Amino acid sequence: MPVQRIETVVIGAGQAGLAMSWHLARRGIEHVVLERGQVAQRWRSERWDSLHFQSPNWNMNLPGWGRMEADPHADPDAFSPLREVVGYLERYAAHAQVPLRTGTPVLSLRRWPGAADFLVQTPDIAYAARHVVVATGPYQAPAPTPALGWDGLELHSTQYRNPAQLPDGAVLVVGSGNSGVQIAEELNQAGRRVFLSVSAHERVRRRYRGRDCIWWLIATGSADSTLATWRGARLSRLMTGVDGGRDIDLRRLAADGVTLLGHLDAARDGQLHFGDGLIRHLAHGDAALAEFDRRCDETALAQGLELPPAEDAAPPLPDAACVSAPLETLDLAREGIATVIWANGARPDFAWVDLPVFGDTPGPKRMPQHQRGVTAEPGLYFLGLPWLHKWKSAFLFGADEDAGYLAKWIKAARASTQR
Repeated sequence: MPVQRIETVVIGAGQAGLAMSWHLARRGIEHVVLERGQVAQRWRSERWDSLHFQSPNWNMNLPGWGRMEADPHADPDAFSPLREVVGYLERYAAHAQVPLRTGTPVLSLRRWPGAADFLVQTPDIAYAARHVVVATGPYQAPAPTPALGWDGLELHSTQYRNPAQLPDGAVLVVGSGNSGVQIAEELNQAGRRVFLSVSAHERVRRRYRGRDCIWWLIATGSADSTLATWRGARLSRLMTGVDGGRDIDLRRLAADGVTLLGHLDAARDGQLHFGDGLIRHLAHGDAALAEFDRRCDETALAQGLELPPAEDAAPPLPDAACVSAPLETLDLAREGIATVIWANGARPDFAWVDLPVFGDTPGPKRMPQHQRGVTAEPGLYFLGLPWLHKWKSAFLFGADEDAGYLAKWIKAARASTQR
């Protein structure tokens, strides 16, 4: 098999890999970006059709060429549908002249025997590289799920596309992060009977005092929080960009006909058993919403921001029957449930990385050990992981800062070897 020597290999051509390429190119560092599929592959293959970007267009930014520079006529306060997100990333790769090799999955990454270089193995060629940046995203495989003892359709949220994809019948969605809630809402609006298993979450206002919640997360410093400075739990903040962006309230879903359930605790022979935490989870979401308002108001006062006055909070909706008397057991067959959608997240899969950077953490929780993406293995870096450095690190608008930091490390390491 042929071997190509190259200074730096970037693995993954999503937002993190593209940002990394931009910063490497600006420093004159030779590199190639390897992508198993196409640019933005996960956006293409692991998202549902009606998804909209959950930040406004003004915040869809990669280094040197943001969404508004790519399309000056776009509404900065609108939320791009999925096709426009993919289109922006494609055009960004072309604009930045990213040295891409698509359709090139990396099979393994290890040290070159007896040398300082890494060996990056693909199906057709091996790369010998002094530096490697793993930018494959935080999660690569669906989280494990229990056996239901049932013969209906089961699929992960990354496999869901639209209601027409599913067989007739009711649907159970397990997990109430942004994916689970938005899929449950879409199915309910399509006329399906929907059950939603609710987990811990936080609520925010899509807009408050004339500004989007992302603007507030930046203004309050939450987006730039590190783990050392973070206050509170690390839970999903429920938001959507659908219909121009709006609030998500699980009580509204219940009022619209979705049956809310507690956390799924056990399953056997088509019988599912749920915990008693539904009311507690909803109350925590309400408390998080009040805390969000408070922090925004404090920030506006401290920074002297000239903004509209605070809006009066709408009174909470009355509890639907499924909330006041939650179901503890669900019989899938009796309820006519034909599909279960697992929106319970995903896990990392770095089994192909044969390097000692994972510590003793076993199996599905095997995450690399690093300091702001820099590992103890000289020349190996990770990018795009949750809390790589800040809350925003795993999001599109956080890739620029982290990629720039790693590019400086690579340039310094390069200079030290050339002395």
